[in-house]
Amino acid sequence: MNAQLRRLILVLTLLAIVPGHAQARTETRDDPLALDEAAVKEAGIVVDTLRPRAMNDLIVAPGEVKVDAYSTVLVSPRIAAQVIARRAKLGDVVAAGTPLVELSGVEVAETQGQLLVASQDWQRVSALGPQAVSARRYNEALVARDQARAKLRAFGLSEGQIARVIKRGSSAADGRFELLAPRAGRITTDDFLVGQRVEPGQTLFTLVTEDSIWVEARLPPAVAKGVKQGDAVTVGAHGTELPGKVLQRSHQTDETTRTVAVRIQVDNRDDLLHPGELVESRIAIGLPTQRLAVPSEAVLLLQDQPTVFVRRGAAGRFDAVPVETDATVNGWTPIRQGLRAGDVYVSKGAFALKARLLRSQLGEE
Repeated sequence: MNAQLRRLILVLTLLAIVPGHAQARTETRDDPLALDEAAVKEAGIVVDTLRPRAMNDLIVAPGEVKVDAYSTVLVSPRIAAQVIARRAKLGDVVAAGTPLVELSGVEVAETQGQLLVASQDWQRVSALGPQAVSARRYNEALVARDQARAKLRAFGLSEGQIARVIKRGSSAADGRFELLAPRAGRITTDDFLVGQRVEPGQTLFTLVTEDSIWVEARLPPAVAKGVKQGDAVTVGAHGTELPGKVLQRSHQTDETTRTVAVRIQVDNRDDLLHPGELVESRIAIGLPTQRLAVPSEAVLLLQDQPTVFVRRGAAGRFDAVPVETDATVNGWTPIRQGLRAGDVYVSKGAFALKARLLRSQLGEE
């Protein structure tokens, strides 16, 4: 027997014993939205006076999350080579200089050998000094060494890798070398296999710095012309709001969709957004105007209607007032109808009043 049925039996029993009891109880039942000061404090309810705020007009548009191309690096070999070993994998967060993959190439082996020979020759010539050898011989030895070093750098070897070739001697002329991460970031693609032959320019890794990400919103040309670089943007995704700003507005209309792309930069240090997701972007445009607004948490849905709780008088009586709203900007929701300037509304703790009201409607004390 559930609790609701037990309460019903109890009420029927009381009606049989004490006539008129149910009527008396209904007339003295507490109002769920009438709270004394102690109850208000316990529920964490905070009230504020509704007043105008300086707010911009909004353009609301869907957007697609894209990688920040200014913080994205493609890692690829500069010569034909074979993949010997994988040093990092998809999803890894790596620091700058971290080995990503080991490769082997014939051209690298030949140049490593040239560097060893040229370095040994240079050591002999430099030990003799320019007085003991001709200036031509001295410069030829120096240039041969430096050219071999420069060629290895052009193949993608770091100074540390080149130094190890010279230190190890002939055993290092095997054509092996590692591609290093050019910057810190997360590996988002690694489409290759160990043993595979890769060509110059073939992308092995995509390295992304995810602290910043782009959202691309598409607007009709007549609307997009009001958007300027630096305009504040609020991006709604996953039940939260992220601040951003307009980075660029395209000066070309897409021939297929007849829309203009607006690129928005969003701080993504909490890793909430990922490429390919669809979000809502709210772009604040124009000069601010004075509008009545409440914190977004003050607006709740009651029977599918946006509602704000308003205090009536000083006795702690609250009313649930239906309102018409506009899109939220930076945590503030404009009120178009339903409230007037000077109304005392619940800015924090509105959910506690909603819960009391719903419990009362369900017949709970």
